[in-house]
Amino acid sequence: MTTNNSIKKIISFIKSELKDIYPIEEINSFVYIIFDEVLKYSRTKVLVSSEHEVNNESIKQIYSITKELKQQKPIQYIFEKTTFYELLFRVNPSVLIPRPETEELVEWIIAENKNKVQKILDIGTGSGCIAISLAKNLVGSTVYAADVSAEALKIAEENCRLNKVPIQLFQLDILNPKNNIDQKFDIIVSNPQYIAEKEKNLMQANVLNHEPELALFVSDEDPLVFYKSIVNFGLSHLNSNGQLFFEINESYGSKMFELLNEKGFSHISLKKDINGKDRMIKGILK
Repeated sequence: MTTNNSIKKIISFIKSELKDIYPIEEINSFVYIIFDEVLKYSRTKVLVSSEHEVNNESIKQIYSITKELKQQKPIQYIFEKTTFYELLFRVNPSVLIPRPETEELVEWIIAENKNKVQKILDIGTGSGCIAISLAKNLVGSTVYAADVSAEALKIAEENCRLNKVPIQLFQLDILNPKNNIDQKFDIIVSNPQYIAEKEKNLMQANVLNHEPELALFVSDEDPLVFYKSIVNFGLSHLNSNGQLFFEINESYGSKMFELLNEKGFSHISLKKDINGKDRMIKGILK
């Protein structure tokens, strides 16, 4: 007979609490993540142990997590971790949660630079997911990462230690870059703010209410402001044949192509993501 402390009852409670907020597939995913985190139960163990009872302390923890999910707090922030490019990263509300589209950008950079030793700069590094993934996969390359946020740099530093990669981190306001950066790079990559303020009403509540606005939004008047600054920075900080990679807003593919072309970049390539949206662009500085 099923008791109130059984796994079956707890799962029923989670689904009942979240059914009006999330699709059932996402709720099922939450269930397995919660049981893995709280009880170290695998998916299989959850499925075959539906009548097993859970201790009161764990039940309280599960109920607390469910409450946070009901408030649409991202599960990555609840557990303060996520995976990106098969690596583990610590995250909190001072940094964006890495997206699958950004994994595609990393994959592209790695494919274009396989077996090359490069000097790389990631601008607006956040959690450090791009820089760390590149350092792990482009062996021998020297990787630098910059962000305007001191709090983000703390998280990036933790993630460098977590993933055992030596990355040189520094603070940089790309809209007001100082002239004391005398380094030149083979690759500059950035996934800057690219969601226009007017698009806020299209955002999901779990993103809008919990992730850092500083890392998400840009003014409607000049949505390419960060890209323009990074392109100009690249003109003076890329080596000959240096590569500039961006993740972009799907609406600005043609404008980004024009921007790179006007600034003298060649071999410009606009790349679609897995959903067929213009999401990445690359240019080479001759």
